[in-house]
Amino acid sequence: MRGEAGLRPLPEEVDGLLRRLDAPPRLGAHLRAVHDVACRLLDALYERFPGVDVDQEAVRYGAATHDVGKTYVTAELSGPGSEHERRGHRLLLDHGVEERLARFARTHGSWDGPDVTFEDLLVSLADKVWKGKRVPDLEQRVVDHLAAGVGQEPWEVFMTLDDLLTELAADADRRLAFQSAHPITS
Repeated sequence: MRGEAGLRPLPEEVDGLLRRLDAPPRLGAHLRAVHDVACRLLDALYERFPGVDVDQEAVRYGAATHDVGKTYVTAELSGPGSEHERRGHRLLLDHGVEERLARFARTHGSWDGPDVTFEDLLVSLADKVWKGKRVPDLEQRVVDHLAAGVGQEPWEVFMTLDDLLTELAADADRRLAFQSAHPITS
């Protein structure tokens, strides 16, 4: 199901949380754009890499909530910073979200830690590709996980993933316009 700007709506529980938090409209638009890209990424991975092992629920939820901390760190809605990561993780836990889902608010900005999962990498990837940004180191980590998981050569996985990410990045201008059409403050 697709709605405004051709983007999937956020999961109901996330939409409800954002309403209760009186989250800035721009944040909701951003989360919706990243969530849509993550869903499209997952659909394509299952189509192109049958048998890939990934917690789809976690990736979808993580993409839909990864920046929720910007509700309280609003300066990071339009500028750099990572304070929203810690604050978002705590916020989700305080609202009863289990750690396996809340973790993405904390992990989406860095993908080189020892406890980074494939799901963390996919949320980080969606958070880059939604705006057309390509990050070779991140993409290589995704390639390595996929190649090991599906038993293909890394170069084969790279070729397929590169084509997929090029397709996803092609809609970046539309998503950026959608986000920009929403005010930073409520």
